[in-house]
Amino acid sequence: MTIRIHYRTCPLCEAMCGLEIELDADRIVAIRGDAADPFSRGHVCPKGVALDRIHTDPDRLRKPLIREGEDWREAEWAEALDFAADGLRRLQKRHGHDSVAVYLGNPNVHNTGSMLMMPNLVRALQTRQRYSATSADQLPHMFAAWAMFGHQLLMPVPDLDRTDLFVVFGGNPAASNGSIMTAPDFRNRLRALHERGGHSIVLDPRRTETAELAREFHFVRPESDVFVLAAIVQTLFRNGWIRTGRLGKILDGTMALQQATARFSPELAAEQSGLDAAWIEALARKLFETPRAVVYGRLGVSTQRHGALCQWLINAINILTGHFDEAGGAMFATPAIDPVTAPGAFATGRGSFGRWRSRVRDLPEVHGELPVAALAEEMTVPGDDRVRGFVCIAGNPVLSTPGGHLLDAALAELDFMVSIDFYLNETSRHANVILPPVPPLERSHYDLAFHLLAIRNTAKYSPAAIPSDGLSDWDIALELIDRLQPRRKMGVAQKLTHVVLRRSGPELLLELALLAGPYGLRALQRGRLPLTLKTLRQYPHGIDLGPLRPALPERLQTKDKRIELAPTLLLEAIAKLEPDASSGDPDVLMLIGRRHLRNNNSWLHNIGPLMTGRRRDTLWMHPDDAKRRGIKDGDTVQVVSDAGNVSIAVTVTEKVMPGVVSLPHGFGHDRPGIRLSTAARHAGASINDLTDPNRVDPVCGNAAFNGTPVRVTPV
Repeated sequence: MTIRIHYRTCPLCEAMCGLEIELDADRIVAIRGDAADPFSRGHVCPKGVALDRIHTDPDRLRKPLIREGEDWREAEWAEALDFAADGLRRLQKRHGHDSVAVYLGNPNVHNTGSMLMMPNLVRALQTRQRYSATSADQLPHMFAAWAMFGHQLLMPVPDLDRTDLFVVFGGNPAASNGSIMTAPDFRNRLRALHERGGHSIVLDPRRTETAELAREFHFVRPESDVFVLAAIVQTLFRNGWIRTGRLGKILDGTMALQQATARFSPELAAEQSGLDAAWIEALARKLFETPRAVVYGRLGVSTQRHGALCQWLINAINILTGHFDEAGGAMFATPAIDPVTAPGAFATGRGSFGRWRSRVRDLPEVHGELPVAALAEEMTVPGDDRVRGFVCIAGNPVLSTPGGHLLDAALAELDFMVSIDFYLNETSRHANVILPPVPPLERSHYDLAFHLLAIRNTAKYSPAAIPSDGLSDWDIALELIDRLQPRRKMGVAQKLTHVVLRRSGPELLLELALLAGPYGLRALQRGRLPLTLKTLRQYPHGIDLGPLRPALPERLQTKDKRIELAPTLLLEAIAKLEPDASSGDPDVLMLIGRRHLRNNNSWLHNIGPLMTGRRRDTLWMHPDDAKRRGIKDGDTVQVVSDAGNVSIAVTVTEKVMPGVVSLPHGFGHDRPGIRLSTAARHAGASINDLTDPNRVDPVCGNAAFNGTPVRVTPV
């Protein structure tokens, strides 16, 4: 028995935890946290420890599948790739490029090869029907960043390790270890905050795992956060609690922001949210008076109808109280590979709005994509220009996007579909061909996205742990691009580039991007050696590049290097914002989502160790609401919304506020034709069979999952 140790970053969520993997030849013996990783410091969650189960999962596809009638047959790669490209080419030749839609799922952002090459595949398809998990998740963050700072990826993160007041709206970093705030070992970081005399406050419709750890917790009604945040801004202006410091010289729109929020009093916010008006005013004062403080908002305030307004106002509060681009406040990371400033293949573009619109609902393009809430209708509403083909890349939108059952039905009627996925799941079961990439341990890894969102500057590269004879996402994308753009139509430079990239893999582009980054060739000007891929290979635990540091105005991407505190689109939206004047029907409850530490994507439901313990696929309901309906803990209930209905078991708990029910996402594994044996034993119900694709953020089109009105009755 010859044991070797491999170090890498876990690719399953945003936390970037370091793993120490013990291998006997190519067999995984053990996985544990890497105590020498300078960022995660040995922390690891159950997902990382179970990474080997993904590698050995018998349900994971090892070879391509081609549909023949109702059956599947395994195919060799050349045949499957030819079949996929030919089907897409024929469809687009007959019905136009926009007859094919493409969707990129969440796992793409955790995959170096996908991040670098899948955008090229999307461009090769030449379609405007582009969608991704972005508009079911963090789009409001990106929209606010684009509108205020000039680039969609300039999303500030809390300087958690140095703050003294951490205020959380609708976030649960104890379960996510950060999200748009990469913070591995969050629990110990929060404990350290408390030990140095700091304070933490959580506002949420659910008493989350983070709320249990916080010094202070308050229930707040779903979709009312915008009134609380606007009231804090109003209170700051009304009392003169404004301290913009050095940023005051580069701020535009301060007066416009004051005027736009003048009508949002703490009393109005109290009526809408259930909070106390005096407490809201006290919070504003506490934010102003605390030297190092930060407000952070995440999924709960993003995936609702006021998501873009919420993220804008959060940024504004941090700026107005002097806690922006300062230690302990909201800051920008300086990653070794910087997608904001990197050239060539790494350039993401600053962002855009309204360059084209969706066919059916006239929803605007944002940052090169249409809202995923519009995907099903673009397939089903009659018209010569409707979507007839689909390329789904590492995603399961039937379970993860609003109105999932509508998309499920739409996919069944398509002319042709390609799925790049290593599972036969609720979405890929509709494909004509499935192209399965290698699992995470058989590919190299560098986190291109999450170093940009980390609470400390670090860099880490991990080679493949186990050799592979399959194709990675990088390889699949290159092969499809070559087939969609025949070599006779490719220029000499493009042909040579593809030959080089096929041989080098992502590593060549990583090396070039490192040299172009802030620690690359520019380091020579400071008398230091540049950071290269060779250097990172010599430090398998990763390199600590220091704490976050002030970066403005240099890092701003606005044309005049100024912060736009009052973007026009957001001013127009807040001017239209009116208090909720609903009748307060006691039979109507508000549905919110729920995340668990062991799961962040539907495909992790097929990993046995992650599905052990107490049942998680239940509807949480407050005892008062259950009693009023004659419902007891464990009963099966019918949940009905304007979009659909599901049957599900109930957990009666005081962890949700009265008037609110909570259902986790990613379940619904009872559909025929899937090959997910473990997930099928924990089928549950999909929350997105209840969410309404017509409920979107009117500013940016992000899906409004939280706050869905539902009625619950016992079965």
